[in-house]
Amino acid sequence: FTRQLMAGIMAQDYLGLAPKPGHRVEGGGATGGICFQEAWKSVASGHMDLCVAYGFELMSHVETWKGNEFIALASDVSFDYPVGGFYSGYYAMMVTRHMQEFGTTVEQMAAVSVKNHLNAYYNPYAQKRNRYTIQDVRQSPMVAWPLTRLDICVMSDGAAAVLLASEEGLRRLEAAGAKIPSPRVKVTGIGRGTDAMRMADRPHLDYATFMQEYATEQERSSEETRGYYRALWERGTRYPGVHSFRAGRTASNMAYRMAGVADPLHELDFIELHDAYTSSEIQTYEDLGLCRYGEGGAFGVTGKTFMPGLDYGLDLKEPPVCPVNPSGGLIACGHPVGATGLMQAVFALWQLQGSIPRHFNDPTLQVQDARRGLIHSHAGTGTYVTVSILEKE
Repeated sequence: FTRQLMAGIMAQDYLGLAPKPGHRVEGGGATGGICFQEAWKSVASGHMDLCVAYGFELMSHVETWKGNEFIALASDVSFDYPVGGFYSGYYAMMVTRHMQEFGTTVEQMAAVSVKNHLNAYYNPYAQKRNRYTIQDVRQSPMVAWPLTRLDICVMSDGAAAVLLASEEGLRRLEAAGAKIPSPRVKVTGIGRGTDAMRMADRPHLDYATFMQEYATEQERSSEETRGYYRALWERGTRYPGVHSFRAGRTASNMAYRMAGVADPLHELDFIELHDAYTSSEIQTYEDLGLCRYGEGGAFGVTGKTFMPGLDYGLDLKEPPVCPVNPSGGLIACGHPVGATGLMQAVFALWQLQGSIPRHFNDPTLQVQDARRGLIHSHAGTGTYVTVSILEKE
């Protein structure tokens, strides 16, 4: 976006970090999530005591059509891109299949937009702070059916930074007079997954392979769920198809095993996930094991992923359990690509430290007594996915 291929080292210089070691990572929309995990690994390995993970993007340097072209270059430029491979088209195709296969509706997608925009209304860092209704979302300009402009994230400028430290690093900071935020937050689980660039190249797994390699521990142990999945396969459903993200399940299962999470819906207090599209938030509910594969649309309107105490203007049948995107997510808070995963990490740290009221000058978006949160970064059509779990010490 800035016509500067070495933008990383330019920032290193401006920040006064030269000649410290630097490592630029690249992973499309998952860049920030990968960066966060690489910084954690640098500290966890003992290679560094202090490591700053930072990311930025200046998307306003180009017109929207040119920005979409740049982003489309993250698809397969040999096969998909020359025949019109732009991401809104990819996601429209995926969600229409999800609608056909599982009965997902446009109103369910619109409810995600209503939720995330209202959350962002109370976030001073958000790019779009507006109240919308289901009707507003459906009547906004159509981009790629069934996705309207309010179903899709925004072009953004932005930056975010997170400092990771070992115990020795903390002592060094304190000796230098730095004020260490309390309580401390630990990274207790990380996971990553990848997939083929072209959806046409992705495998269609049989029931046994899915249950053995991709189902969550909770899904495998439930006789009802095993029967539900067997019925799907007998009907002709295959995973991941073009409507699910195998990399997301791989990443979340890996992170859950490391952090000891068996029931994510009830063991996580909040989630910041990559909602580039309302449809991808619904798909990711399934990948993260918040609900069963195929049930993301219905799950998204139960009320379980909403913030308590907010009037969304929706008929929600159940109380909040695990708020998703209390920041407003990519759709409303913003999507400065290189910074997005780190923006999620910042918000997660503030939630766990209980400092949202101080940073936002408003307590509305503080998840009460939050002890464990999850951040999720996603690139392409699920080409890279990262999941990191943070816990209050």
